Amino acid sequence: MTPVYEPDPSGGQVVITRFECPSRWVLLRLVVLHVRIKRAVQRRLPELIGSRMVVGWRTNTLLSISVWPDLDSMYGMGSVPQHVTGARVPSRLGVVTTCGVFTFTGDWRKIMFGAPVPARSPLWSSDGDVAK
Repeated sequence: MTPVYEPDPSGGQVVITRFECPSRWVLLRLVVLHVRIKRAVQRRLPELIGSRMVVGWRTNTLLSISVWPDLDSMYGMGSVPQHVTGARVPSRLGVVTTCGVFTFTGDWRKIMFGAPVPARSPLWSSDGDVAK
């Protein structure tokens, strides 16, 4: 079985940023910074569907995961001053970062089994509203 991938950016994006910190103190500082930035982003960009942190205390790693309805809303991060300023902090603290943007690629049944089902992003309700 060959998976069927049909990228559809209008189906939403998930952004995952990984922060590899040199110490727990730096990790703690990034967690606090992330909480502050998240509040600012939520106030400024109501289209943000949600975001979470996954903290690996043993590995000094933070994953920041955010869910966006479309690419345009993601670009709004550039209009949040706290994010613009905060984005410069990790490198100053010796943190190694990487980030990926993952887009909707279709219904799981079509991707995994080739089933002829229409694609409908789980970020959109059946009546066409963004799910929150």
